[in-house]
Amino acid sequence: MNKTRYTITSVMAIILVITLFSCESNYRNIQKLNLKDGAPVGVAKNINVKYTDSGRIIANLISPLRNDYTNLEFPYQEFPEGVEVFYWNEQQEVTTVTSDFAIRYDETSIVDLRENVVLYTSDSLTLKAEQLYWDQKNQWVFTDQPYRIIFKDGSYNDGAGFDSSEDFTEFLSRSNVGEQIIDRELTNENSEINNGE
Repeated sequence: MNKTRYTITSVMAIILVITLFSCESNYRNIQKLNLKDGAPVGVAKNINVKYTDSGRIIANLISPLRNDYTNLEFPYQEFPEGVEVFYWNEQQEVTTVTSDFAIRYDETSIVDLRENVVLYTSDSLTLKAEQLYWDQKNQWVFTDQPYRIIFKDGSYNDGAGFDSSEDFTEFLSRSNVGEQIIDRELTNENSEINNGE
């Protein structure tokens, strides 16, 4: 009789433990279901976020709307009405990036800028593209879409995609055409020096 009671008690304890764990799992699922399908966990309007390093502002993100989807398995933040971002280097020179739409993926730290992407560098270079990816961890920018770079002298380069360091010191274009402006006086001076004159 005691052996039967011990068996029944053991089975009841196992069922109780299973029930508690399944309730916890169901509770988490119910929390997720309380959100409408595809609804963000948070919405922020008219944001103006400043990032600092050692008391110095290094970036400023401005956007009319941010949808927070960090509750999903692959968390991200979406800026459906565009972004304007200012970056300052150590010399306090500013680079500006704007786009009509943006997504930042939290786990990979990749930013996907889309539609009318315009980047103005501190040295007057302008990059225009329909899509641009920025890998924040590796400090790398790239696109597989057409782009145009306009230099401060008015010359330009049209390409079909590129990979580059974020400061554009390393730049690899897949294919490109463009128009370059050459200063003939400077070219003649350089050729005279090279010829030993």
